[in-house]
Amino acid sequence: QVQLVESGGGLVQTGGSLNLSCAVSGSIYSISRISRMDWYRQTAGKQRELVAASANGETTNYADSVKGRFTVSRDNAKNTGYLQMNILKPDDTAVYYCNAQGIYHDGNYYRPFNDWGRGTQVIVSA
Repeated sequence: QVQLVESGGGLVQTGGSLNLSCAVSGSIYSISRISRMDWYRQTAGKQRELVAASANGETTNYADSVKGRFTVSRDNAKNTGYLQMNILKPDDTAVYYCNAQGIYHDGNYYRPFNDWGRGTQVIVSA
């Protein structure tokens, strides 16, 4: 029903930057509103870690490990969120996921959604 697709990951050297995108779309439904978009990351053998939590595209909380280096933004017209990552470190190496919550219209009713993307790999070389 609702799909999230992350992109922008890749291999970068320490100190480099990447800008991840999370595009939210409905296969046959229309997205009415994205109330929240959060970014997580996960490495093998570890639990998924919250990187940045953004409600209504305004209030954003960042994990201490990324404060001052990562910035969340959103283009509501495109239903797309972004995670700008600067001054990357090897510890930032992980699969990055976005989670979005909001409302979609199925042609008859407005319904809530809470969905995840499949992730995009970020590798920061030393």
